Amino acid sequence: MTRSPLRVEHIGDRSVVTLDRPEVRNAIDQATVDALHAVCAELEREPRVLLLAGSGGVFASGADIAELRDRRAADARRAINQAVFTRIRALPMPVIAALHGYALGGGAELAYAADLRIATPALKIGNPETGLGIIAAAGATWRLPAIVGEARAAELLLTGRILDADEALSWGLVSSLHPADDLLAAAHALADRIARNDPLATRRTKQVLQTEPLDQPALVNELQAELFESPEKIRRMTTFLERRTR
Repeated sequence: MTRSPLRVEHIGDRSVVTLDRPEVRNAIDQATVDALHAVCAELEREPRVLLLAGSGGVFASGADIAELRDRRAADARRAINQAVFTRIRALPMPVIAALHGYALGGGAELAYAADLRIATPALKIGNPETGLGIIAAAGATWRLPAIVGEARAAELLLTGRILDADEALSWGLVSSLHPADDLLAAAHALADRIARNDPLATRRTKQVLQTEPLDQPALVNELQAELFESPEKIRRMTTFLERRTR
């Protein structure tokens, strides 16, 4: 039986997906892409917070070069990795990437598709694609500027520079650093904080964050109108007021 490139655990209100090809530093091949599509299909039907991690002390070293070398123009136009990373980005509930070791090339672009990124001090993250004669085509050219700004994104993408953990933290590419043994627990702690909030309000907030800035005000008004009619809004605010008067 062929071994799955992912380990998938559904734990209550969240799913933990671990890239599991340690023999190739979790390089993202077609089988990994197919498995990620299957995870997305399930989370689109039953929304849960998604935690992404890697096995063997590495998040993902990049796309599988053995496959990538043989791809041609038609494969580029199929947007193989880009399509699944876009699908991950569009999942209804937040996605948390727990980064340890290498997150390079396609592995970095998978991390950029997450809503929240945390890491260990061993992180090495960046996009060396131009050194291999290609471009970062799975989201880096538009997601990275939104995360770190155009000037820093241009430096990373044009030079192929790899950031260490402290640089990634200072640039805002990750939000916090944790010892390796505590990384997954820290990711679960973020998921716990999200889980304490109203799921519908969380989903609508993510929806707005993914909308073009000029379109956000009108969308915010419509989504807030929906939430103002929500029984959960009434329940939560009533509980808050009752607690304050005790």
